[in-house]
Amino acid sequence: MARRITRSRRLETQQLEQSRAKWTASLTKILADLMVDQVHKGNKQNNSFNKKAWKHICDGFHNKTGLKWDKEKLKNRHSVLRRQYAIVKPILDEGDFVWDEATGAIIANDEIWAEYIKNNPDAETVKSGGCSIFKELCTIFSEAATNGQHEYAASDSEHTPRAPCPELLSTHQDESSSESEDEEDANGPQTVQPTTPTATCSSRKRGRKGVDGAIADAILEMASASKMRAAAIEQHNSKYSISDCIKDLDLMEGVDQQLYFAALDLFNNPNAREIFLSLKKDKRLTWLHHRCAVVSNR
Repeated sequence: MARRITRSRRLETQQLEQSRAKWTASLTKILADLMVDQVHKGNKQNNSFNKKAWKHICDGFHNKTGLKWDKEKLKNRHSVLRRQYAIVKPILDEGDFVWDEATGAIIANDEIWAEYIKNNPDAETVKSGGCSIFKELCTIFSEAATNGQHEYAASDSEHTPRAPCPELLSTHQDESSSESEDEEDANGPQTVQPTTPTATCSSRKRGRKGVDGAIADAILEMASASKMRAAAIEQHNSKYSISDCIKDLDLMEGVDQQLYFAALDLFNNPNAREIFLSLKKDKRLTWLHHRCAVVSNR
């Protein structure tokens, strides 16, 4: 009897620990990938996952993380991701912002950010943290394409509800809000009548535009984003150019010939150029000795 009680208490403790577990960036990425997979398999109708999709998502999340979180907890996170998408998408629709897919950062100068945040306070949450899974969010929440036919770009921002979101994707806060998806309780795919003006408008737009129009818009957006990203990189590189580094290097005292040419090789790295020019002048020589010694030992 005592053994049964101990086992029962251990199980209750494990369940309590799992219920208190917080979302991390890695757990969010796992959930997003599972949702993307269900979108590509056609298990999303009317901008919502069906019952079959949620079963696969819950099972897959448990298999990958070992966490036996119930569907309600995963749906709560889905709601948070929807709000996150509603904040990030309009930002990237602006011509002055560029999303860096490698780092998840949203790039713009401080003046542009300040002006945008003044009119959109919720954007403060993504200014420093960015959005590392924006590509996945476009697939999950884009209304322009369904049943697995998705492109990188998302639908028009006017069809995405914009609500306050005080947290980043990588925060460790839990969520208490839940998204209602009553259609999943029926078996198999079904059609759900839109209950909001936004849903009605989105349905009509899909009917008018069609998949071809959505793909054309996606290609244009991708091309525009690529040009903006290239311009941002070029602007950043020009700010910390090799020629500027060499000018400052020539003015430094105590730089022998070996260190000088080692520094020139180091300046091929844009990050190294930025660090060098950002350092105070009395720190640069010590930093060069350290970095060039590290490079020569490799």
